[in-house]
Amino acid sequence: MREEKPGKNVRVFFQDEARFGQKGTLTKTWAQKGSRPTVVKQTRYEWAYLYGAVDPLTGDSSALLARHVNTETMNEFLKVLSGEVGPDDHVVLVMDRAGWHVSRGLVIPANITLLHLPPYSPELNPIERLWLYIKSHFLSNRVFADYDHLLRAGTDAYRAMEPQRELLKSICATPWLTPGNPT
Repeated sequence: MREEKPGKNVRVFFQDEARFGQKGTLTKTWAQKGSRPTVVKQTRYEWAYLYGAVDPLTGDSSALLARHVNTETMNEFLKVLSGEVGPDDHVVLVMDRAGWHVSRGLVIPANITLLHLPPYSPELNPIERLWLYIKSHFLSNRVFADYDHLLRAGTDAYRAMEPQRELLKSICATPWLTPGNPT
């Protein structure tokens, strides 16, 4: 890639979408030994989707909260990511093969190259671990009053993570991507 993009700082970002909503997730909770804590679980069916990309080497990230997963929203996310990286950066965006990631209607900005993962390999995408972290630390064991509350919670969860670059790097660490790593 460096030969194809001379003079550019080639960066690798991992991208995926996470769904969260009013049909909440239960997670473990601390409680006194022998007690049985009560935890709420909502059973409504409204969802929001968090599109995200993270550079595990720097902890830089980009996100877009949306009502749907589709080609149109993916195009908007690519515009956001393209605008957030530096003018001398070129992004290799690693992602799965969801229908909206391989759609003919996808408009790929000039400073982004897509690299698709093999089928059925979410373990190769470190942003999956970020989604688990956000859901377990910010979005589980909660009740959302309405869709706006759900959107605010998703926005707040991502904003709480964004400035914590060292934590993002730790969660999304990929030893095989780290320069000088013998693996």
